[in-house]
Amino acid sequence: MASLTQSRGVERQIAFFKRFDPWLIGSALMLLVIGLLSLYSVDAAYPKQNFFRNQVMHVVEGLIPFAIFLLVDPRVWSRYSNLFYAVNIGLLALVLKIGKTGGGSQRWLQIGHVDFQPSELAKLLLVLTLSSFFLSRIGKVRSINTFLLSLLHISVPMVLVFKQPHLGATLVILVAWISICVAAGVRLRFLVGAILLVGLGLTVAVRVPGVLQPYQVERLSGLIHPQSQGNAYQPLRAQIAFGAGGLTGEGWMRGKQKEARYIPEQDNDFIFTVIGEEGGLFGCVFVLALYGLFFYRIWLHMVQTEDPYFRMVTAGIFGVLGFHAVVNLGMNLQLLPVVGLWLPFMSYGGTAMWLCMACVALLLNMRGRQRPAIF
Repeated sequence: MASLTQSRGVERQIAFFKRFDPWLIGSALMLLVIGLLSLYSVDAAYPKQNFFRNQVMHVVEGLIPFAIFLLVDPRVWSRYSNLFYAVNIGLLALVLKIGKTGGGSQRWLQIGHVDFQPSELAKLLLVLTLSSFFLSRIGKVRSINTFLLSLLHISVPMVLVFKQPHLGATLVILVAWISICVAAGVRLRFLVGAILLVGLGLTVAVRVPGVLQPYQVERLSGLIHPQSQGNAYQPLRAQIAFGAGGLTGEGWMRGKQKEARYIPEQDNDFIFTVIGEEGGLFGCVFVLALYGLFFYRIWLHMVQTEDPYFRMVTAGIFGVLGFHAVVNLGMNLQLLPVVGLWLPFMSYGGTAMWLCMACVALLLNMRGRQRPAIF
């Protein structure tokens, strides 16, 4: 009897790994490798920063959250959602109390030699806890009360993140909420009304002094007046880098704009300019194709799953990582204002890399534990 049970357990484990999506993890790995190569190239211009070496360490450290979210049953996060919500609020409040300040923002908790950014963890925790909230009210998802309670669910962490200040992360949380609401089946008119109110609120925030930081107002106005060097210096320098790359690029580690350090934050927010200058149009198209494949696989998992909790979590991850990618690429190409959002798997940063790895692991885990719907 024991041997039969053990045999069935082995069979379940084999079936679990057989359902892994090689296209999802393969595209993520290729983006990660390209990001590391880009950071190695950036190191040539900033030899004392050690971006490449540190990022490799971040990836190695990220294997811990990757293993946790890969092996732990995703329903555990739903079972203890109240605890995780409290932890989320506690960490974000702690940042405002004792957080490390840098670049005019107070976003980090220093743990030993590691700078940990709770606002990144907050994105994944909110996806898990909000999905659990909708799951607990699965029969009342279309009611106005559920909709308003979901807004209340995200309002506290949104306010705490906004006060850091971190406008980009605040918008990511809002997009994650919209994505999960759509997957949960919330009435469309509720969402449209909320989105219009947010748009109105941003318009008022730009015009009313004191609501946004001066640099945030300048970045948003840079979208309207891109010719102003004061408002849009980084996107304009990025445009020059893309132009210099042409079709085939300057070649790996040969970017002249990069070597001259003309583009600030080229290791992080503007790492795509390294691809544009050194890889040219072909390199950019290849990276965009990898992102297209990656997000297509996430969308496919979302529409194929029969489990409502898995579907909502997948939608939330799609919203978080997708918004990061679209906004980062948009601000590099001078299509969107600079709001300080990293590019998934490629930008330099420990907490951001850990979040990406945890999201991929969670997606693989959910894929392995459920059978896809048959169309």
